[in-house]
Amino acid sequence: MTTYNNAIPLDKRRSGVLLHITSLPGNYGNGVIGADAYRFVDFLKQAGYTIWQTLPLGPTHGDGSPYQSLSVHAGNPLLIDLQWLVDRNWLEEHDLHNCINDIFGRSKCITIAFNNFRKLFDACLCNNKGDCKECGLATCDKSTVDQEQCLAFQKFINDQAFWLDDYALYCALKKKYQQQSWFDWPDKFKNRNIKDLDKVRKELRYDIFYYQFEQFLFFSQWLALKTYANERGIYLFGDLPIFVAHDSADVWAHRNFFKLNKEGASEVVAGVPPDYFSATGQRWGNPHYQWDAIEKSKFSWWVERIQTQQLLFDLVRIDHFRGLESSWEIPATEETAINGQWVKSPGMKLLTTLYNTYPELSLVAEDLGIITDEVNQLRESFNLPGMKILQFAFSGESSNPYLPHNHQINGVVYTGTHDNDTTLSWLETLNDKEKHYLQQYFNFPYEPLNKVLNNATLASVAKLAILPMQDLIDAGIGQRMNTPGTTEGNWQWRFSWEQLTEEHRIHARQMNELYGRLN
Repeated sequence: MTTYNNAIPLDKRRSGVLLHITSLPGNYGNGVIGADAYRFVDFLKQAGYTIWQTLPLGPTHGDGSPYQSLSVHAGNPLLIDLQWLVDRNWLEEHDLHNCINDIFGRSKCITIAFNNFRKLFDACLCNNKGDCKECGLATCDKSTVDQEQCLAFQKFINDQAFWLDDYALYCALKKKYQQQSWFDWPDKFKNRNIKDLDKVRKELRYDIFYYQFEQFLFFSQWLALKTYANERGIYLFGDLPIFVAHDSADVWAHRNFFKLNKEGASEVVAGVPPDYFSATGQRWGNPHYQWDAIEKSKFSWWVERIQTQQLLFDLVRIDHFRGLESSWEIPATEETAINGQWVKSPGMKLLTTLYNTYPELSLVAEDLGIITDEVNQLRESFNLPGMKILQFAFSGESSNPYLPHNHQINGVVYTGTHDNDTTLSWLETLNDKEKHYLQQYFNFPYEPLNKVLNNATLASVAKLAILPMQDLIDAGIGQRMNTPGTTEGNWQWRFSWEQLTEEHRIHARQMNELYGRLN
């Protein structure tokens, strides 16, 4: 019998911290893959954690949600560290300072670096004459082009062509049409007429190479950070949204894999029915999969998607895992998620294909919300850990599956997730009965309840224990990451190094050692 999902980092008791890259400190409007990211890895090592969990890394739409990305493969250019460009002499220090103080500074800096690196790009342009045998590129000037970067860039373009070609063209066309969604483009581009696409690739070749360069920067920086973390025993834990944004390179390039009409519009959209988070459910608006077409392709799109995740992360959470068994389809005309229906998905066939392709794949199932026996069976068939949230535990029933005494070894336990309030703030919302039950459960502890819940998370029998950064540093009201069902004020939280004290580090290491999570 095949044994699934036993590879590192699911091989032993471990603990970690949930912190998105954008929440790191720094000089920019959001955290980046720079010095503060490396400093955070060092903190994790010193504190005894071995897991760093992030949110999805893809380029976002205007609302900033990492769960509605322009691509399931690409990295968010807002996460690129501009100092990295200075260190490689692609950007002058004074340009960096000017960019930081400009609302459009990041793209300006990357454009400057792009132009300073133009010799490489000129060498890569397909229509130039000449040949460089060492690079394999056209008109490569050995006296001016950094040969190592020339080779690295060409390798990146070749290795990632299965998604990068469509993504770069998609971004170039969005720029050409003032950021309109692909389904509002002229029909010849919306419907991907081959001759017209070939023609526009030549017209937009500068922009196409710019977006390829942008992704080269992101992947180079992220993979360097991953190497640094892995060398110190820290594993990166990613997050894979099960659905894809309608306005994305993926839906544009693979329309046959999604339930769209001839105009490219969705007739049904994704979401979840009413639950703990919302009385009217959540209407996400993503297009649903055309599973019969995906299955006929031997799940090739999903296999490629996991290929990228395998490159970027050591462990991946499948967000809304229950959608691999059944998904909630809402008529596109409905304003809420109340009126919908569950539609079956081929999760067993999909996961079998993924594990046959990637035997060392490590997955976690986000199994919150309405979970059926069929969903549990699918998760257990592949030995996937589910999730337990302590903020859901204290409803008053001893059978509540989120209570620590009901946890299972094959699980991941959290105080809360990015969709929850901070534990300190959540405690303020409890009524007297709920607070008394919580105190009684922990035998009326002397420590503040938020610290008690942190310790209970680490003490759980679950193999993985994850603390949101807000709970680690005792962050209170107004410091949550996201409020489900809302679009304003989310994804903006950042911490400062002053909030992360030596006392936090010492206590964390003591608790990791006490509860057998120090590796």
